[in-house]
Amino acid sequence: MYSVCTLGVLCEVCHVRFIDYEYSSYNYQAFDIGNHFNEFAGMAEPDFGLYPSREMQMQWLRVYLQAFKGFTNKNEELSDREVETLYVQVNKFALASHFFWGFWALIQAKYSSIDFDFLGYAVLRFNQYFKTKPTVMALQTPE
Repeated sequence: MYSVCTLGVLCEVCHVRFIDYEYSSYNYQAFDIGNHFNEFAGMAEPDFGLYPSREMQMQWLRVYLQAFKGFTNKNEELSDREVETLYVQVNKFALASHFFWGFWALIQAKYSSIDFDFLGYAVLRFNQYFKTKPTVMALQTPE
């Protein structure tokens, strides 16, 4: 079985591992990818400077879309427009991811027995949302 590994390479060496089943659900493709890119920051002491650059995202998205088309037997040529469109969608959904996990952390702060600064984490996620919102919302999908 082939998969796209963390290096963005289509290979048969890497294996897919599913974790956090309790948080799994049917979701928008762009939300899952945007959330994945947000997770580059880490959890205990998030560094949102680790969010992938546009260049890295475009490379990752191109490999992803090529693999997606291959697995769904849609062998037509991948256009730059398709990659750019997904890039815009991913980054807008990355904003939604910050908001989602910010609210999740507020709920956890109230009810969780886990020793973690959920309130502080919520503040970090909401701050990142408001910091990146103007730039991300200015992105336009190509015509």
